[in-house]
Amino acid sequence: MEEQKRYSEEEKTSEERGALYRWQGYSCTVSPEKLLLPRAVHHAALGINHGVLLTEDGLVYSFGDLYWRPGMKLQAVSPVLENSLRGQRVLGVSAGSFHCAAVTDDGVVHTWGENVDGQCGLSDLRLVPNPTPVSIVDEEAVPLKRVWILDVACGAQHTLVLSGKHEAWSWGTGCQLGLVTNMFPVRRAQKVEHLSGRHVLQIACGGFHSLALVHSLAPPESSQQCLDTCDQCRQPLYTVVDKDDHVIISDNHYCPLGVELTDAKEDQRSNQGSPAFKPKTELSGPDQQVFAGLLEDFGPDQKALDDNICPSRKALDGSYQGDAAKVETFHQEPVSVSTTDSSAVLQKRQKRARTKSSPYPDEQALKDYLKRMSDQSLSEHLEAISTEGSRPPSRQTSLKDRRRMEQPDKTMFPALAALAMRDATEMSVIAPVTTQSSANSVLSSQTGHDALPIQISEAKNGASGDSDGACDDGTAENHSSERKSLEANKSASLSDIRLEDTDRLSRTRSLPGFLSQGGLKNVGAVTSATSEISQKGHLLPSLYTEVWSWGRGQEGQLGHGDSLPRLQPLCIKSLSNKEVIKVVAGSNHSLALTAQCQVYSWGSSKLGQLGHMNSPSTVPHLVKVSEGIRVWDVAAGQTHTLLLADGDCIQPILYYSGEQVQEGRGSQTGTCTQTPALLPFCMNLGYVSGVFAGGLTCLALADQNVTGFTGTLHELASAERKFYCTLSSVKSQILRPLLTRDSVGSCLGQSSMQLFQTVAGCFSRLCHLTGQHATSLTSFLQNSRDVKNLAILKKAAIFIDTYKEYSGPLGNFLVMGGFQALVKPSQECFGKKVELAQKLLELKEKNVLPSDLLLSLFYMPLQHLRDYARVLLKLSACFHVSSVEYQRIQDGCLQYEVLARLVSKQRKDAEATHSFWKNFSGKSLEALRKPSRRLLCESVNKDLTLQNSGRFSVNSFILFNDALVHAQFSSHFIYPLATLWVEPISDENVGLLGLKLTTPEESFSVLACSPLEKGRWLRAINQAVDDVLGVGQNGRDLSLSGSQRAEPPISRTATYTFAKEGRLKDATYSGRWLSGKPHGKGTLKWSDGRVYCGTFKNGLEDGFGDYMMPNKTFNRFDRYKGHWKEGKMHGFGTYWYATGEVYEGSFQENQRHGHGMLSSGRLASPSSSSVFVGHWLSDKKAGYGIFDDITKGEKYMGMWLEDQRQGSGVVVTQFGLYYEGAFGNNKMMGPGLLLCDDDTAFEGEFSEDWVLNGKGVLTIPNGDLFEGVFVGEWGTELKVAGTFLKSLYETETEQKDRKTLQVGCYAVPAEQKWKAVFEECWRRLGCESPGRGENDRAWENIAVILTNRHRQQIDSPQTLSRSQRKMLESLEVIPQHSGPVTADDYDIIRRYLIKACDTPLHPLGWLLETLVTVYRMTYVGVGSNRRLLRQAVEEIQSYLSRIFQLVRFLFPALPEEGGFIPESSERAGSVSLTHSSQSDSSKEGVIVSSPSLLLPILLPRLYPPLFTLYTLEREREEELYWDCVLRLNRQPDQSLLTFLGVPQKFWPVSISILGEIKEVLPNTKDTCFATAVETLQQISTAFTPADKLQVIQLTFEDITQDVQAMLGQDFLWSMDDLFPIFLYIVLRARIRNLGSEVSLIEDLMEPALQHGELGLMFTTLKACYYQIQHEKTTCF
Repeated sequence: MEEQKRYSEEEKTSEERGALYRWQGYSCTVSPEKLLLPRAVHHAALGINHGVLLTEDGLVYSFGDLYWRPGMKLQAVSPVLENSLRGQRVLGVSAGSFHCAAVTDDGVVHTWGENVDGQCGLSDLRLVPNPTPVSIVDEEAVPLKRVWILDVACGAQHTLVLSGKHEAWSWGTGCQLGLVTNMFPVRRAQKVEHLSGRHVLQIACGGFHSLALVHSLAPPESSQQCLDTCDQCRQPLYTVVDKDDHVIISDNHYCPLGVELTDAKEDQRSNQGSPAFKPKTELSGPDQQVFAGLLEDFGPDQKALDDNICPSRKALDGSYQGDAAKVETFHQEPVSVSTTDSSAVLQKRQKRARTKSSPYPDEQALKDYLKRMSDQSLSEHLEAISTEGSRPPSRQTSLKDRRRMEQPDKTMFPALAALAMRDATEMSVIAPVTTQSSANSVLSSQTGHDALPIQISEAKNGASGDSDGACDDGTAENHSSERKSLEANKSASLSDIRLEDTDRLSRTRSLPGFLSQGGLKNVGAVTSATSEISQKGHLLPSLYTEVWSWGRGQEGQLGHGDSLPRLQPLCIKSLSNKEVIKVVAGSNHSLALTAQCQVYSWGSSKLGQLGHMNSPSTVPHLVKVSEGIRVWDVAAGQTHTLLLADGDCIQPILYYSGEQVQEGRGSQTGTCTQTPALLPFCMNLGYVSGVFAGGLTCLALADQNVTGFTGTLHELASAERKFYCTLSSVKSQILRPLLTRDSVGSCLGQSSMQLFQTVAGCFSRLCHLTGQHATSLTSFLQNSRDVKNLAILKKAAIFIDTYKEYSGPLGNFLVMGGFQALVKPSQECFGKKVELAQKLLELKEKNVLPSDLLLSLFYMPLQHLRDYARVLLKLSACFHVSSVEYQRIQDGCLQYEVLARLVSKQRKDAEATHSFWKNFSGKSLEALRKPSRRLLCESVNKDLTLQNSGRFSVNSFILFNDALVHAQFSSHFIYPLATLWVEPISDENVGLLGLKLTTPEESFSVLACSPLEKGRWLRAINQAVDDVLGVGQNGRDLSLSGSQRAEPPISRTATYTFAKEGRLKDATYSGRWLSGKPHGKGTLKWSDGRVYCGTFKNGLEDGFGDYMMPNKTFNRFDRYKGHWKEGKMHGFGTYWYATGEVYEGSFQENQRHGHGMLSSGRLASPSSSSVFVGHWLSDKKAGYGIFDDITKGEKYMGMWLEDQRQGSGVVVTQFGLYYEGAFGNNKMMGPGLLLCDDDTAFEGEFSEDWVLNGKGVLTIPNGDLFEGVFVGEWGTELKVAGTFLKSLYETETEQKDRKTLQVGCYAVPAEQKWKAVFEECWRRLGCESPGRGENDRAWENIAVILTNRHRQQIDSPQTLSRSQRKMLESLEVIPQHSGPVTADDYDIIRRYLIKACDTPLHPLGWLLETLVTVYRMTYVGVGSNRRLLRQAVEEIQSYLSRIFQLVRFLFPALPEEGGFIPESSERAGSVSLTHSSQSDSSKEGVIVSSPSLLLPILLPRLYPPLFTLYTLEREREEELYWDCVLRLNRQPDQSLLTFLGVPQKFWPVSISILGEIKEVLPNTKDTCFATAVETLQQISTAFTPADKLQVIQLTFEDITQDVQAMLGQDFLWSMDDLFPIFLYIVLRARIRNLGSEVSLIEDLMEPALQHGELGLMFTTLKACYYQIQHEKTTCF
């Protein structure tokens, strides 16, 4: 059943579509014959005596005289299927005079038929019986690529194809190929290089000429003319071809001209060769061969070749019987001539070469000709210049940056720019515009997909006009002037040389001048532009086109104003601005169809095939049809033309122009039509969708309107074509005269004139879009007819935006009274009653006011929206309600219906507003009149009054679409709706009729006269506010459906400028609001230059923000970026001062308060003069801090008060001085200790910096000392009054006690350092003081901090990596545990702490990062002094204890310091030293300690400065140790073992090296115990003491394994045996700073590890270190 149903539907569709009718001539007795085919016909093509049909399913049929088919002697009356194409999907077919071609969906072209002239592109075949694929290869590509074919066209002796890159390729015979060659026939496809780089849209072939429709871009400006052009043909001497991967630049210019400038017509009629074809000089070699071939191509030797061609050639010749009186000059089968030709031919050529030295006119002849021509064409030429005006930017400019046109170099008229817009396939942007007060303005063409602004300039000689082909008025005067201008110089040359070079620009409008004005750099843009055009032009085709022609032109079929041939394509200038959308070619005439449904024809007119009797016909002329007839398809045959047009009804009609054919015989009668004649039978054919012509035959492809689908499509297309013609007429006949009239500007005024120009620009865009849509509908009717591809549905957004963009400015123009002001200049242009407008509107009413006529005329395009909705609704009825097509059409119908209602409402609002301003008496409110402002509601008879207003007060409220106006006597107050909040109030004082209005600067109440009025005003204000918030300030994002909310949101985004006195006077805020106050993110700008960008709360800066304030003294900005609270800087932030200082730290009440770092000097660069990091109190240094004075080379570490050093402190200098003691009044004052680098020490009283004053003790490095009173500055002379003690007289105990100086006793204790940093961390956790707070609140604060910081990172330019994002996600999970902490819980806590400390977003991570910073600030650089080692170690230990306090606060169940956590059974024996410790008890577990938990996190970050201090402190010991290590390591292994006293039983006898066993020899070195040595060397790569101890433990294990391998597994160590072996390993390990490693382990080792096995191992290592220092190495 389903198959039967589907078959019936296909049969029904076949009956409805694709019926083909055939006839000849135009007699009333002609009855079309229907060609019967089992399938619907999609396309057809006709030759001289045959035809080709393409069905909708891709099958190809042939009919007529198919003499190339074997056994086909008689004509095939019925179509014959081409079986060789079965199984392939054919997309297009074409028929030449005697051959055919087809293109398949795989991009391959197939040809068949006659191949005598190579027109089939195949070798060694004169007749091709069946379709055969043609190989087309791009030989310039590397590697070779097959050329994808889109379309094909066939002529008499040649074939053209259109490639996928929209380039033309050709093969066959004759100059109509457009190839630079003399070898004919050309049997391999070659690219038409002259069109290379241009975007070819369509190709067409006549008998012996070719046409191409090319997409055109903007022409170059006159100031950018290329100087590198040929003197004769005006072609570039250099060619640039843009390939996929390279650019080819060639200087092999070939001039296509071969015609003399004078007496061309007389020479053309003679049998002898034209003198223009005579060679310049005697030629030889390749040059002679090329020119000889050129002469033969245009030679007279026709008779010798006619006897060898097939009978079809004679029939072809017979088809030109109407031109028998004229002998054809051109050779129909050129023969290539080589250097081996007969001497007679060569002598003939040499004779011709001697007759004239050059085939081209010399300079004087050219000047004489130009002078003769100038008298005849000067007036037409000046008129052409005036109509052309200034040209749009060149393509090389537009291709640089298509959006760069937002900044035009000169002032421009916006409306004129948009009015001349071309190929605007995207209609969503209006070009930015400015104005220029110039009376003589012109309109210029415009290209591209954006609205490019076009420069307005004065025309030469005071003439003004326009050159917009889209606005052609169609009058006879315009065409006459163009014809005269072209005919006046028709024989000048093939490029139509003018007095000036302006016309030369037209020929290259489809290709930029590559070699002019630096255009070469934009070569690569050609391919991209071509691709873009191809992609965007599918549904909305380009209307900015050019027509190029080449080949034989004896009948004027090339359209260049003469009868000369063209070897290469040349642009027909008169059609460049006509919006040509299709070109067709007959045998000797050509046709061009425009988007405005006009047809231009040129060529042979002997039999009326041009549709007009204008003579001469060498330039395009309009085909004369009745008024109101809109042609939308054309076809050209041998001596006739067929037109498909819209008439008075929806059903298309047919016109015939040309020779009458005798009925029944198919022979010519000699009679013809003067103008196109209507074919009476056309209404009986149905809905014709396409026409075809060839030979003497006509074909029409018709559809039957069975379901109404076809009729509805034709109705839509016909209405759109009519609509476009009307819009074009309005643009050319109304808009352009008004825009170029001086009085318009004076009548309208500056503002209204700008509005009018904007309206004109939007009108032009709408007109252009309509033309594109009308053209696309024609293509839609002739192709698949899939409604999903209807441009009006698929590109609905473009249509909606374009109509909305037109409706807005039009309403603005109406509000400002523009139409009333436009009446006077309109009457001056079009008469007192403006009859032209009434004619365009087709109004039957009389006595209509001119202003109303203009209003209706400009609002007429918006009425077309309802036509869209009506036709789409009618179209949807053709589909089932459940189908996708039905739903899509219904959606589109709803969109256009809603848009129609919207623009209708906008018009009513504009009219009401205009009426309000017209009748409003208050002149004081005239300043409120704005184009975009609309009246919504007005208080009349005090229906809304101000609360508590006086009895005699006058208060009125006017609600506009953007503001609420309160008018009071002669003053008024404006409240923008975006920042207006309204709410009903009902209390005892106000009653039930009150409304409360809230604005950013005030709030007031109003009273309504009744509940009804209260509700009306409440709804009106809420709706207006909601519309403003939905539209935004640009007024372009209008909602189609309107808002459905009852009231607008309380929180919104808006912009407001404060006016009242106060902190925010004249400041502008843009951002989020809440109930009249800034709340959320926003930007606040003051008039004095201050700017704040950040978050607000209740109208004040609160949260994170960026604040900039100008500093007039330094002409720079002060900038703060950080946290705010209640309008003041509060929290962590960074302040950049205009002086160059930078502060980064905590703020409170706009002052530096808490921990912070201040850098000063050269704009806070690394070479800053000073850096302070420490605690601040009320914008002053107070508490512990570090001050690094880079200029002096001193660093102070101590207490501060009131920006001065006060209390305990330490000073170190770059010269090695170390001072610790008391400070007062910012100087050393009181007891202190001073140490020099050579161990000279003074301990006593100080009164100034480095000034000794009082009792003290001075110790000299040799042990001697002074004890007494010291006065003087250190480093200069000192006065001493005291006792000198010599160390020789002291006992050893006394010397030892005296040498032990207590360094650090005057320094600030470690627990007092960086208290502000830890307090800030506690504060971030929600605790007022350390340890006082709630655990839950702390975790909530952590979650909030992580979330906020994460959002800030997302908004910042620096995005987070994937690992960082995962880390933040993992930190969002809080470690949970119930009951006592187990070993597993302890491990989870440890892992969490590692992640938290790795990100500065976490409070613990921020704390760790800050501590690392201050630690490095303290102990790096000048602070790298060995006297500071003890303080550095104590500071780390202080960090550990204080951080551990924070950890226990976050994890209260964690045991205290030294607590024990039992090990679970699963984890027993697997505890690592890196994060836990083992107890000595029998029960295994974890001893909780701050070093074990936190040192692995903290120490790696602090290790470099700390270890540096250790090396400085142990420098002398390390030198002794290292000297001994170097001496002992010179010895072989056995010698060293002997020296160290290692028993011989422990000596390895053999060792394994890379699996090979080798014996240990006396001279063997560095091989014994090599594994243990390598293990011990890793101690330098470990950071924590636990890791270093683990390395020592592994070393002992390696030693044990090696010894057990020699002595057995039962071996047990004794210290006497172990110590010398371990000493050997330490020596061989060569650890550079072993003493520092030992000291670090000893200082930071966990107490639990000091006793036990690890403690013994460490003691052994320490003993080895001291042993090596005191080892006697003299024996070596």
